[in-house]
Amino acid sequence: MFQKGKWKVVVSVLLVLSLVAVLAGCGKTEKKEAPKAFKPEKPITMVVPMAAGGSTDMLARAVEKVWSKYSPQPLQIVNKPGGGGIEGSVFVSRAKPDGYTLIMGYGSGHDLVMPHIQKVEYDPFRDLTPVARLSIHTVAVLVPENSQFKSVKDVIDWAKKENKPVTASVSVKAGAVDLVMRGIGKAANINVTPIPHAGGAQSITSLVGGQMMIGGGHPAEVISQIKANRVRAIGIATPERDPAMPDVPTLREQGINFHTWGSVKGVAAPKGTPKEIVDYYADVLKKVAEDPDFKKAMADMYQPIMYQGPEEFGKFMHQASDDYAKLVKELGLDKQ
Repeated sequence: MFQKGKWKVVVSVLLVLSLVAVLAGCGKTEKKEAPKAFKPEKPITMVVPMAAGGSTDMLARAVEKVWSKYSPQPLQIVNKPGGGGIEGSVFVSRAKPDGYTLIMGYGSGHDLVMPHIQKVEYDPFRDLTPVARLSIHTVAVLVPENSQFKSVKDVIDWAKKENKPVTASVSVKAGAVDLVMRGIGKAANINVTPIPHAGGAQSITSLVGGQMMIGGGHPAEVISQIKANRVRAIGIATPERDPAMPDVPTLREQGINFHTWGSVKGVAAPKGTPKEIVDYYADVLKKVAEDPDFKKAMADMYQPIMYQGPEEFGKFMHQASDDYAKLVKELGLDKQ
């Protein structure tokens, strides 16, 4: 009887100790999982991987103007053009994931198109983390104002009759404009030769100067040149007409079986950036997208606001990449 009683006491003590240990462990787990809110303590650098003056740069500057309303630290825009956007993207992908380096223009051609055409120095999905999408731009096909071409069909008819290449001014290699020009050439069975530049502004300057036969750009980049009668829009590459240029017919309306959806403009951070930091900037950018001054600036630049948060934007990027992979293969651009 004594032995049985003794074991009952021992068992009771062990159960009490086990319960105390479990409760203590639960307390530690809750404390460890408690998220720490991020609040920047120094200026944030936003890298634009294109030259100043293009649509990506203009968007970044518009964000910068209202940024201070929603974040305690200023936003510093740094242009790092080169390699069609690759140089700036590689820089950000290798930056410390501490919340002080972001990139504007995530989702442009060097992220969604170029990897399907040639090997690049970074992986858009493994090396960068999506934060938010802000906009998607259409592509307008342009000619100098004094050009003989009044439509894209005119360009095609000339190329077939003369059996000569059509020089095309594009912002960067494998960007949205470059893809459109290559697509027109492939769909119409003519020789279109894209000539890449450091960015949209430089590309339009070459076109205005008559150095190229045709060119392209996003409405934000070209509307001032159109209004000044320096260039003329002769086609829109998206399936539907652009509200900013309602009188300009699509390529499909002109009998060209090709379209694309333009250039994605999103913000990303280096891979490994903590979720609380990503969520912080996603929230700031959502407030920026809803800001009246930002909306006016975007309307003045003919840039649509199409906000998406991190998770939704990430899914969009994967789908867009798959779509562009199919398009590149259909056009035979993966073999060039």
